[in-house]
Amino acid sequence: MTQSISQIFVLMLLLSSTAFALPLAPQDPTKIQLPATFTEDYDFEGIVALSNCSGSIVRFEQSLETDKGWVMTNGHCNDGGFVPAGKTIYKKPISRSFTVLDPHAQSLGKVHATELTYATMTGTDVAFYRLSETYADIKNQFNVRPLTIESEQPRVSDNLEIISGYWKRGYTCAVEAFIFQLKEDQWTFANSLRFSRPGCETIGGTSGSPIIRKGTRTVIGINNTGNESGRQCTMNNPCEVDEAGHISFTKGFSYGQQTYLVYSCLNSQRDIDLSRIGCALNTSNRPQ
Repeated sequence: MTQSISQIFVLMLLLSSTAFALPLAPQDPTKIQLPATFTEDYDFEGIVALSNCSGSIVRFEQSLETDKGWVMTNGHCNDGGFVPAGKTIYKKPISRSFTVLDPHAQSLGKVHATELTYATMTGTDVAFYRLSETYADIKNQFNVRPLTIESEQPRVSDNLEIISGYWKRGYTCAVEAFIFQLKEDQWTFANSLRFSRPGCETIGGTSGSPIIRKGTRTVIGINNTGNESGRQCTMNNPCEVDEAGHISFTKGFSYGQQTYLVYSCLNSQRDIDLSRIGCALNTSNRPQ
């Protein structure tokens, strides 16, 4: 009987969707048994686990092995909590560690961040942590390669995988549509990705999971939110706004943010520079 109740509980979790994809309550993902195929069907090389979210070790197309590595997650997963609308965190010294996973989702050890280089929840929902380790260090210590952020914009019908380090599970679906504006409580995101169904009904703890072009090691976006209870534009219930201002919302729809725009802000040292001419991240926001 206990085993049956546990299986029902897991199925309820897997079928639920949580805005900002944070855990509904503090949980230890290692103590919740998921069907093996949720892990075995995916490659976790480059994926990391946070205490409250998911993330990935990423590189840019121009990155060198001697460069310090990056961890990418959501802006709302940063160690200081949700970033208020209209604000950006930039070049903030911090100390935070992330658990590195091997291709089979087994923990290998930790990498360490010294700077929260960029985090926002306005226009997009992303955070980039600068690591103390280089890509070569990570390869030598863990035999793990980073994922590469793609510099081109994805397209509708592109097949994708969303891989969560928190839950050690993956999802498979496609880009269903681009959303002009996605509004949730005080936050507004631009050109969000909507995931097709069934396949990518993401749950709490999947925040920050990379959206990977299926069959590759390239990242086209980052998972971040979903409409939990069918309400309009409220916390946990993002709504879609088209260019004419029409609002729609559907319970169970899940979304991610595109990541290619970061390339417009890279300088010659492959660092994020918000003062760079042409930087298309939300540079009008006031750093906090």
